[in-house]
Amino acid sequence: MVDLEYPPPDGGSRAWFVMLGSFFVNGLIFGLMNCYSVIYERLQEELMIDNVPGASSKAALVGSLSIGTTFFLSPIAGILTDRIGVRLTTFIGGLFGASGLFLSSFVVHKVEGLYLTYGILFGIGASLAYTPSLVILGHYFERYLGLVNGFVTAGSSVFTMIMPFFIYYLLTTFGLSNTLRCLSALLVCLIGIALLFKPTNQASVQKKQMKSLLNADIWKNKRYVVWATVIPLALFGYFVPYVHMVKFVSIKFPKHDGKILVLCLGVTSGFGRLMFGRLADNPRFNRILLQQVAFIIIGSFTMLIVITPTFFLLEGIALLMGIFDGCFISLLGPIAFDLTGQSGAGQAIGFLLGFCSIPLTVGPPIAGWLYDEYGSYDLPFLLAGVPPIVGGLALSLIRCFPAGEAQVPLLTSTANYRK
Repeated sequence: MVDLEYPPPDGGSRAWFVMLGSFFVNGLIFGLMNCYSVIYERLQEELMIDNVPGASSKAALVGSLSIGTTFFLSPIAGILTDRIGVRLTTFIGGLFGASGLFLSSFVVHKVEGLYLTYGILFGIGASLAYTPSLVILGHYFERYLGLVNGFVTAGSSVFTMIMPFFIYYLLTTFGLSNTLRCLSALLVCLIGIALLFKPTNQASVQKKQMKSLLNADIWKNKRYVVWATVIPLALFGYFVPYVHMVKFVSIKFPKHDGKILVLCLGVTSGFGRLMFGRLADNPRFNRILLQQVAFIIIGSFTMLIVITPTFFLLEGIALLMGIFDGCFISLLGPIAFDLTGQSGAGQAIGFLLGFCSIPLTVGPPIAGWLYDEYGSYDLPFLLAGVPPIVGGLALSLIRCFPAGEAQVPLLTSTANYRK
């Protein structure tokens, strides 16, 4: 239970600096991951020059391994956050992330090496930095938790708008190896940001009272179990457009720049995170229902990509997908706090993201393999749109298990608790 003597301050210079720090953590990590399609295109070309078989799927696996590792290790990141603290976990994450990208610069012609450095080491660092950046928000905000989560997760959108052009400039000017070194230097910033994440007194009290490594209470909460099971199922294919969009445009609309679509996704995803984060703070809106709608729309538009006749309409689809991507992302933290309370949110977020690692890892390589086999992105994008639709519908199962004191640790107030 939460110690009522130390409620979240919901403001103050310390809280706002924490929010800004989390904003930059999300921006740096997912700005890089969302823009991997720019690196992917260059890496694929170099692998083809080196006569590497299955160049498309192998280049895609490098990027998907990084995001898969990020989510796969999130349960460990959640446990470490509880055991050694938010600050130290984030610091170690920055160290691993920067080292992974720096070492990648020396193995750009050895894709197996990139699996380890870019895929695994960078992914470990991203995981250890990302999970604490969400957990720390619940210690400083309660009333405005939805809006703050929206702002923080909008960091990845802002960076996604900038990164494609920045990375492309680095690639064309300095080459792939030096580009990775420059990106490694950016991730060193995470080490400095870690110093901002000082726990509140409330968090310190809870840490001292902790007796077990795992929080078993969250697994007694049937609503959380359903949510943490369905979300990963819905994410098969979710990351496919982010990895393959630029390549898809170069084939279907060769006169246009695919990086524009990444920019569109970034712009409206940021807007969606702020908008839906604000809506989520209104008790009249059901956060889980908003997430269901987001999944169904994202899945539908992913399938529509392959039949879009003009690049202009494709831009429109990317803009709409971005809005609802923002909805899905911004609600992860608040829903976890709704279902498990502050004491369980760290591991609740960590385990959810861990379950998400498998679908996010296997989706892009399978799409790349299908492209290598059939020479078209039609089947990969059509298949990628099915799981979000099915998952969005399946989230309705949560309503079969009413919330109650026996199942769910309550928050200090009911402002953020959704029946």
